[in-house]
Amino acid sequence: MYTPFNLTGRGVVITGGNGGIGYGMARALLASGASVAIWGSNPDKTTKARDALAAECSDPKRVHAFTCDVGDESQIESCFAASVAALGRVDACFANAGVSGKGTTVLEMSLEEFRRVQRINVEGVFMTFRAAARHMVEHGQGGSLVATASTAAIEGAARNSHYGASKGAVTSFVRATAVELARYRIRVNSILPGWIETDMTERSFNNDKFAGNVMPRIPARRWGHIDDFGGIAVYLASDAAAYTTGEQFTIDGGYTKF
Repeated sequence: MYTPFNLTGRGVVITGGNGGIGYGMARALLASGASVAIWGSNPDKTTKARDALAAECSDPKRVHAFTCDVGDESQIESCFAASVAALGRVDACFANAGVSGKGTTVLEMSLEEFRRVQRINVEGVFMTFRAAARHMVEHGQGGSLVATASTAAIEGAARNSHYGASKGAVTSFVRATAVELARYRIRVNSILPGWIETDMTERSFNNDKFAGNVMPRIPARRWGHIDDFGGIAVYLASDAAAYTTGEQFTIDGGYTKF
């Protein structure tokens, strides 16, 4: 029987798992049998997300939650250690937490604003991956590292250059670490979402001018949903992806192809 998508016994960490794409991933991973630790910077939101996931999970004890600012090295180290203690072992880690830009042109952007985005979107991925990779090397069973980038990594993100720069850096970092960590049976991949309905995009999607300009460019003719990322999350955490590394998976309803 072919059962590579059965994740029973696997431990998974998802940063930014308290909402949006990360929450959609957590839901699917739990449904496939994994035990999951979600991280979020907002304590109340993270607790509510844990409770909601536990309510729909066959075994609520498989859901754990931790408050963490992924731009803070000491918080990452302590939260990862706590996640290992809760899960027993981490087999997959999704560096999904991120922040958006503020629609500032490069002519008007301050160094502080540029660094604010890099701190979470680049440094946060690096420090999360480093903690997870060290753990995976130590337990010797390999694993899967996945970063959430963006289609902004491969297109011109006008008035969002710092965000595009951060996501482009993530895809390059993923390719480099995929080569470096393959000897330890650690796979590293990235996911590039297009226009997805989340709290982060709500303001833009409610702007008639924005929606009128963007929707006609999406061949699927709809915004993406957080549950559209469940399948790729399960795949990349599973044995089905045992020979898949260094890749970027674009999930955008065909937006970047049109």
